[in-house]
Amino acid sequence: MSSIPEGWSYGPWHDGPDPLKAPADLRDALDEIGRDVMNGSSPRSALEELLRRGTRNTQGLDDLSRRLWERRREIERRHNLDGTLRDVQRLLNEALEAERHELFPNPSDDARFREAQLDALPSGTAAAVRELANYDWQSSEAREKYEEIRELLGRELLGSRFEGMKEALQQTTPEDVEAINEMLTDLNALLAAHAQGRPEVPELFEEFMANHGEFFPENPQNVEELIDVLAQRAAAAQRMMNSMTAEQRAELMELSQQAFGSPQLAQQLSQLDAQLQSLRPGEDWYGSEQMSGEDPLGLAEGARAMSDLAELDALAEQLAQSYPGARLEDIDLDALTRQLGDEATVDARRLSELERQLRDQGLIERAPDGSLRLSPKALRQLGQTALADVLRAARGSGERDAANAGAAGELSGSTRQWEFGDTQPWDVPRTVRNAVLRTAHTGGGGVKLDVADVEIAETEHRARAAVALLVDTSWSMVQEGRWLPMKRTALALHQLISTRYRNDALQLITFGRYAGVVELPQLIGMEGTWEQGTNAHHALLLAGRHLRRHPDAQPVVLMVTDGEPTAHLEPDGTAEFSYPPEPATLRKTIFEVDRLAKLGATLTVFRLGDDPRLNAFVDLLARRSGGRVLAPDPDGLGAAVVGDYLRTRRKL
Repeated sequence: MSSIPEGWSYGPWHDGPDPLKAPADLRDALDEIGRDVMNGSSPRSALEELLRRGTRNTQGLDDLSRRLWERRREIERRHNLDGTLRDVQRLLNEALEAERHELFPNPSDDARFREAQLDALPSGTAAAVRELANYDWQSSEAREKYEEIRELLGRELLGSRFEGMKEALQQTTPEDVEAINEMLTDLNALLAAHAQGRPEVPELFEEFMANHGEFFPENPQNVEELIDVLAQRAAAAQRMMNSMTAEQRAELMELSQQAFGSPQLAQQLSQLDAQLQSLRPGEDWYGSEQMSGEDPLGLAEGARAMSDLAELDALAEQLAQSYPGARLEDIDLDALTRQLGDEATVDARRLSELERQLRDQGLIERAPDGSLRLSPKALRQLGQTALADVLRAARGSGERDAANAGAAGELSGSTRQWEFGDTQPWDVPRTVRNAVLRTAHTGGGGVKLDVADVEIAETEHRARAAVALLVDTSWSMVQEGRWLPMKRTALALHQLISTRYRNDALQLITFGRYAGVVELPQLIGMEGTWEQGTNAHHALLLAGRHLRRHPDAQPVVLMVTDGEPTAHLEPDGTAEFSYPPEPATLRKTIFEVDRLAKLGATLTVFRLGDDPRLNAFVDLLARRSGGRVLAPDPDGLGAAVVGDYLRTRRKL
């Protein structure tokens, strides 16, 4: 077994999308988008809904957002912000107890005087610490506890402004304090020079980082990046103070004067905060949070929690994608990893890749008016899926899948891969070419044919059909859940005719209050609207016009409806509505059916619903035209329409 070469190692891929990961399942994604579009959503809304919902293997934006809000609530409900005050109070009590324990056995008046001093301390923690600033401790343990208070305050104040500072100052020496004061002095001078626009600022920044770079693990590259880092942290510290009670804020402000035993640190930080607020007014300096938990946080941890909450809010906005020009590439993946872990980042990457591929592969395109729409390529893929579903359903109901473009006839000039049951002749040159290409890499041994190499020559019937598909778009189709099956039916029939019976002429006609000829993209993107009227008369009139334009073709009319005619077209072009239907409406509708019958048209009515009046009327139409009535359920509509078309087509 070969070993890994020295200097090489294996690990997870972090630099962009994994090149070995299976590609996004665009067909499933497109099917879901197409289903939403056919239900009335815009392509953009359908894409956004898919990204919010996610896919079978990937959490959607809604799930990621839910996890963000759960983490936010967890921070708020688990923690409170009085950790530093509690720690100072505890250390003060321990110092006073140790001092009294030292004084108690001492019989001198000085000991009694010191006890009286301790008894007279103010009740407030900050005031007591201030009073003890010049106290001459008799207990070494008490003196250490008091000094620990000062160091704790210094570490917490610095930790609330500088990431990692609290941890770095666990053992503070006077030299450390001097270095910190020097850094703050230089920092305030640098920011003042930047605010004044002085030209030597880049040189001052380089000098500052050379002298004090160890205080900035973020490694900013210029003064603007330095300000960004400091302002975000300072704003978080200010929001933490805003979230405290007035009494807590007053206590901490007074205690800050005792940090490291000198008010200089607090004064430097106050000056720094003022400059940062002036340089970055867009940061949230005035917000606050409701921290209601039991776990106390110190100033440094509290500022970090506020930063986390702000980061969670920013991520939630990015995941919501509700701002103009929003793209999934906007999501801060590093921040998402920090807050939710690697799995959430993987899901976000997959969603972003899915969105990018849908655009890059031309499945979604931008219309001239700037809106998104399904591209012709996407419609073809949706049509293939719809047709495959319909043909499977047709086989289940006894229909045979007519995969051939013509059982006998003339060559169409196109080929396709052989499928079981095909009877067309082989395209020998393309079959041999496929075998050569497949076996070329084996290097010798001759060419061996495989069933996967076989391509057949498609043929077409010499007879043509002129097909008019009339689909009811009245409001009842939406109400009764027939809108999506109607569109999938039109999509499947369009796909079948455009790929296998290309000489046939298909026209799609919608009818509500009025009828109209539509292209497939218009029908797929059509939204249901409340409108009174089922104008079958107008639709049949348009169907007759289409059939007369193709006198050499067999006329076929397929009508899908769930209501009796309640509107007809007047000579002036207006639609007359009446319910129950007027005799004039029924008379005009039947007249158009008779005209179609004279053209030799085959009329099949697909009745959706069980209204007795509709049943009686469509039976009358079938008798007058010599056609027939089918009553499929919505899920079987596509199979019924395509099956009836194929039945008529086979007669040719």
